[in-house]
Amino acid sequence: MLSRSLGRGTRLLFAMAAGLSVANVYYAQPLLDRLAHDFAISRAAIGLVITATQIGCGMALVFLVPLGDLLDRRRLMAWQLWSLVLALAVVAAAQSPGVLLAGMLGVGLMGTAMTQGLISYAASAAAPVDRGRVVGTTQSGVFLGLLLARVFAGGVNDLAGWRAVYIASATLMLVLAFPLWRWLPPEPSNRSRKSYLWLLGSMLTLLREERTLRVRGILALLMWAVFNIFWSALVLPLSAPPYGFSHTVIGAFGLVGAVGALAASRAGHWADRGLGERTSAAALLLLLLAWWPLSLMPRSLWLLLLGILLLDMGGQALHVTNQSMILRARPEAHSRLVGLYMLFYAAGSGLGALGTTAIFAYGGWNGVCILGTMVSLLALVCWVVTRGKIEAGCAGHPCSAQDPVS
Repeated sequence: MLSRSLGRGTRLLFAMAAGLSVANVYYAQPLLDRLAHDFAISRAAIGLVITATQIGCGMALVFLVPLGDLLDRRRLMAWQLWSLVLALAVVAAAQSPGVLLAGMLGVGLMGTAMTQGLISYAASAAAPVDRGRVVGTTQSGVFLGLLLARVFAGGVNDLAGWRAVYIASATLMLVLAFPLWRWLPPEPSNRSRKSYLWLLGSMLTLLREERTLRVRGILALLMWAVFNIFWSALVLPLSAPPYGFSHTVIGAFGLVGAVGALAASRAGHWADRGLGERTSAAALLLLLLAWWPLSLMPRSLWLLLLGILLLDMGGQALHVTNQSMILRARPEAHSRLVGLYMLFYAAGSGLGALGTTAIFAYGGWNGVCILGTMVSLLALVCWVVTRGKIEAGCAGHPCSAQDPVS
């Protein structure tokens, strides 16, 4: 693809498409209590809905996202979009837990493939001098999709039921199909001659050789587990007495995170200045401290808001710092590095969701907060133990080195 300056409309199209795609993965979080009721699934087991979605995410990162290096991305986007619509329709029409979980796996698979594919598409389509702005705009769409998914799902559920959430989303994706096909920049005819199996094998080589990726991946797994421990559990106490909040109100709590994400926006800049480890320490401490006000939610909802703010500040700062440090190495393999990093994210999200609903069923909100505190503390301990290993690894294997994995 010949890199060129992308117009504002094209940049916004990338952002909107990425936001709508990633939102599908998170619609279920504020709907867990309704799904548990309608499908007669226990509260201890309803986390399997989120886990199935995250398994789909993981499969996409390994088996679908790398296809962008081999196939025409615009045609790949079209195929993935239609597959996503089909998966959404399966969820909307599900009448049994098995069909629901299969549909959720498909939503995670295709929603993630489209999201990450659009990010790499935007990066390759942009001129080098414009690439940061284009990718930044696309990532802002992803963030807004994550943020607004809970609000959208909660509001539509309150008006028309949870099935309407997935019908509405399928409709939005269908509406998006034409502008994506019409206005996304075309690809050149000459594509990589590497095989699909080689591409998959090179990802294993990267994982084995890149110490920074492994260390930061473990931190990401624990961080996203913490996020899902909180967000997957929040709907359970807030929808029950004494609160009895609607799903719209519960979803709106996610908007508080926008302030935290804005505060963390300079984390990448600090990492570029060599302050990545200090930023990581501050982010992990915020992640741990957040559970104190969160544990006091029964006393005050203002403390809940403070906890959400601290949690999102720490999480977003660590996420940005992780990516900045990973992407210092091997510019020729950035797509695969991002895919592998996000695989850790998917694993953490699935494990966090599965653990929190079981803990809430037996230990209530206090049990959830204890679990979140323990995982946050484990992440901090892992950082302390591994912080010197990245520099040691780079000394033995230069971070900027080129090698046959490319």
